[in-house]
Amino acid sequence: MGEWMRQSRRVFWVVVLLRVCYGQAASPPAAVSLQGVLERAAKGDVKAECALGVMYRDGQGVQPDYAEAARWFRKAAEQGYAEAENGLGFLYDNGQGVPEDHAVAARWYRKAANQGNPDAEFNLGSLYDTGQGVPQDHAEAARWYHKAAEHGDADAEFDLGVMYEEGQGVARDYTEAARWYRKAAEQGIPIAQTALATLYANGRGAPQDLSEALRWFRKAAERGFAPAMHELGAAYADGRGAPHDYVAALIWMDLAAFRARGPLREKYSAERDAIARMMTPEQVAEAQRQALERKAKWAR
Repeated sequence: MGEWMRQSRRVFWVVVLLRVCYGQAASPPAAVSLQGVLERAAKGDVKAECALGVMYRDGQGVQPDYAEAARWFRKAAEQGYAEAENGLGFLYDNGQGVPEDHAVAARWYRKAANQGNPDAEFNLGSLYDTGQGVPQDHAEAARWYHKAAEHGDADAEFDLGVMYEEGQGVARDYTEAARWYRKAAEQGIPIAQTALATLYANGRGAPQDLSEALRWFRKAAERGFAPAMHELGAAYADGRGAPHDYVAALIWMDLAAFRARGPLREKYSAERDAIARMMTPEQVAEAQRQALERKAKWAR
């Protein structure tokens, strides 16, 4: 696995929005006023209690207040409402409104996961993967990732792909890795698109296909994922799966350096500068112009 994936893998995504409590859109419907939700919650309505937890956590219609979010999540969680159990676990996992306590987070995640909540299945798998709040157990992590992935959770699909690629908790199987990466990639996850492209480029889990690799690198690059931009730039510089094109190579390398952080930015900057030294001043100016246009779009 590339260094970019190791650096990116352990990012938690906040995925529990109001729709998990109301089964509707992420924002409260116009007919559901804060007062109305409060009145329903005061009567012990678990959906309303969960919705208030989300509203206070995310600042939807109220000032963000993690402690108040935890209070409302707890009310619904103590009635066995899976979405609230996961929401409360997430607050403990991140020390928001409650003391950070991964063991307590694991307990609440497990309650929700045992009810088939995919977010909780993924979150519990992540704790087993990292050994936070529970003994580290890659096989158990893979088991929970698989449950969440079967429910269509894109993060779990990606992490399960990583487990198969690395042989952690499961037997190494590049074909299975490619299958799960593809599922996450088709949901628009840039890191999964890049991982799938890398398998195509190396002929692992699928026949080597540089054009297909380039297609997936481009999808991730268009979403602003720096490692994919770097690979796209390298493909144009070397003529791998794409026409040899130094201008395109410099554009994508410059964008990769712009989006990357830390050691990756230094690496990408050095490669960008090496490409620029092989170009005419006119080519460099054109590449810089096009790269600047893309940067301006991101700034808007």
